[in-house]
Amino acid sequence: MPIAFTALCALAWVSAGADTPKPVYLSAKWDPIHFKPAIETATDEQCLTCHREVLERRPRSQTISGESSSDLQAWYQTLGVYRGEQESFHRRHLVTPDAKRLMDFRCNTCHQGHDPKDEISGSADDTQRDLTSRKSVDPEICVMCHGKFDWEIMAGLAGDWPAVRDQFKDDCVTCHKEYRTVRHQLSFLNTEEIEEAGKESGDSCYGCHGGRAWYAIPYAYVRRPWLERMPEVEPDWARGRPTEYDERFRR
Repeated sequence: MPIAFTALCALAWVSAGADTPKPVYLSAKWDPIHFKPAIETATDEQCLTCHREVLERRPRSQTISGESSSDLQAWYQTLGVYRGEQESFHRRHLVTPDAKRLMDFRCNTCHQGHDPKDEISGSADDTQRDLTSRKSVDPEICVMCHGKFDWEIMAGLAGDWPAVRDQFKDDCVTCHKEYRTVRHQLSFLNTEEIEEAGKESGDSCYGCHGGRAWYAIPYAYVRRPWLERMPEVEPDWARGRPTEYDERFRR
């Protein structure tokens, strides 16, 4: 090992006092909290000790060209049910009024660890498996709320929600009293508040079911029994779908 690098490693911990070592980046990035199993039980307080900036950083109030953010719309503000000014990604998922009302995200809901020396988990025998890509998250959890509105498989819908909203009086619950009656039973959602928001406006439902689609594909939601009128013959689109979510997402 080069002498310079060895010396740098020796300086990775800087003493802040006689008995209180202060971690710096070189050593902190190898802290066990960034790996399984420790990250699975990590609290937000532990994560935000070093990553506080994800909540403190705010969007610019003015563009470089001089335009005020209050005169412009971000893509997520185009949906009618969005409230408030422009916000950063992490704040929209953790601390804004709608995030607190409808969601119950934790840092490790999305972040499940990474290996600083390897871009892809398990690409070598000596790297830990089942981690997400470095500084990223498993996109499967993103597409749960940011996938395409899968209207093609819904009986009675002739198009995307904006095209048929008026036909159903902006009310998704009218049909979903019978279909998909067990819903939103996930650890990162506030089920009761979501149901109430759905009664207020179908656009509230559409917001997470196509209205904020980052992905051109729909999410294959689990298929549970309906209260009534569930087809006896399983349709082609439902074949192979699970009946339960991953254990870490269950309520």
